[in-house]
Amino acid sequence: MKLSGHTALVTGGASGIGLATVEQLARLGAAVALNHLPGDPAGPAAVGRLCAEGYAVIAAPGDVSDPTSIAAMVGDAIAALGRLDILVNNAGTPATRAPIPPAELEAMTDAFWERIIATNLLGPFRCTRAAATALRSSKGAVVNTASIAGLTSLGSSIAYGASKAGLINLTVNLARALAPECRVNAVAPGAVDTPWQKDWPESRKRAAEEKALLKRRCTADDIAEAIVFLATTPAPITGQTLVVDAGLTLAS
Repeated sequence: MKLSGHTALVTGGASGIGLATVEQLARLGAAVALNHLPGDPAGPAAVGRLCAEGYAVIAAPGDVSDPTSIAAMVGDAIAALGRLDILVNNAGTPATRAPIPPAELEAMTDAFWERIIATNLLGPFRCTRAAATALRSSKGAVVNTASIAGLTSLGSSIAYGASKAGLINLTVNLARALAPECRVNAVAPGAVDTPWQKDWPESRKRAAEEKALLKRRCTADDIAEAIVFLATTPAPITGQTLVVDAGLTLAS
């Protein structure tokens, strides 16, 4: 597969699944706008490294939870790229360093909910809305990073699971909204080796591995590969959520 002449915008692209997706798209020949939080040094560092390696990657700073900056970020990225073929709505947050059990309702404050919904649900909608004209023009594709927490898994909190369930539903309705020109799909990762899980106790990591049918946790590259597939396949796939979890939910 070669993506020379194609362009992509990946939100939350400075680390984890987002960065792996940027790298895979760039290595296939696409010009990629890497979105990162303003002031986050990881974003410019990743762009500099990939450019030094010969790939066409530009920085697209902006906070997807901020409605005043999303349209400008997306517009500037499209202007710099010249067009937009692929939008990967990957930016998301659990808003917590450790899982919050469902019984701890007092931890689900309004501010906690608002941060998660603004980033995980409103962010993808606003980015897609801002990019819709360009995506329709190129007959492009959108891929959203959901989670098994939006399906059957417990997830990091009630709010996180609800936001990802909403994103899965949003994926279906954006597929309707952008048809017939564009396809819209989602991936639902399970336990993934990302910066959020790096501080987990080894016992928790091993438990996830042992529970999964394939006896492993996913890597960021595993999820990125699924994202790239959904973004580039010529097959008429739209409105679908692809679970990539090493069989974790099947064993639940």
